[in-house]
Amino acid sequence: MKYITGFLMAVLFVAFLSDVSYAGGNQNEKVISSQSTVSSLLNGLHSENLGLKTSSVFMIGELQISEAIIPLMKILRDDENVEARISAALALYKIGSPMSINAVKQSIKFDESERVSKLCANFYNDYQRKKIIDEETNETVSDIALK
Repeated sequence: MKYITGFLMAVLFVAFLSDVSYAGGNQNEKVISSQSTVSSLLNGLHSENLGLKTSSVFMIGELQISEAIIPLMKILRDDENVEARISAALALYKIGSPMSINAVKQSIKFDESERVSKLCANFYNDYQRKKIIDEETNETVSDIALK
């Protein structure tokens, strides 16, 4: 089982690297490679293998793949594994869309695990803090521009 997990992780890693390696190549190749990477990561969300699933969730969050919001919300709401739900919450937080942040906010109230609820609260509070800082920065820039 460990060998299968390692192999699948290696395939996802190679798919990700192939996307990066086309940076100087033909644009059509880059688009195809990028689509295959996203497709591989989305397929990994449905895996029964916890390592593959959480690795896919992590990479989706790092790459901020908005196509994965609905499947991530399903993992956050329905997955039996606490680590998978926490990974999904973190990925949704990193994507940062209103829909994904709302899912994290709802898990604060409704998740049965205290650990998941607390971490979702941390993610949501950090999002709100950054939002306030961005608004204050924009106001300061606006004030300077008006002077």
